[in-house]
Amino acid sequence: MIRRAARERTRVSGVDEPRHAAPRVRKGAQRVHARGPRRRLLLKRAYEEASAADGMRVLVDRLWPRGMSRGALAVDFWLKDVAPSPALRRWYGHEPARWRAFAAKYRAELARRTDLLRLLDELRRRGRVTLVYGARDEARNNAVVLREVIEGRRYTAERARKAPAR
Repeated sequence: MIRRAARERTRVSGVDEPRHAAPRVRKGAQRVHARGPRRRLLLKRAYEEASAADGMRVLVDRLWPRGMSRGALAVDFWLKDVAPSPALRRWYGHEPARWRAFAAKYRAELARRTDLLRLLDELRRRGRVTLVYGARDEARNNAVVLREVIEGRRYTAERARKAPAR
């Protein structure tokens, strides 16, 4: 009986623990590994009413939406750094003729911000995430490009894992 108990336990950082126990996390090691299926990101205008079906609401504009109080907007996070740079935002000016160029330039900016893309990807594994934006045009805004990039990252990551090693 004693030998069996000894086999079922392993020595981890000076303390006997059962083998099936979760590993101890060192203080300061706060990396979160989200598990579960990735859900589709939802998009919602800041001026639309918040609902329980939105899940976690993340504001993805650099500027706070005009005329909205913090209580009325009801966002969980404000990720200013994931928004287009001020220069790109001013250049675009929501002119439909510049949409394709804006989307390409914004994708290039997002390629340099993998930490924020990874954060949004982990959040959507935990539950429903709604990207909140303030633009009037629902088809051509930064949140649309951001959703495409995040969902595209998943696809390329899965393809890279399934690709045969050379």
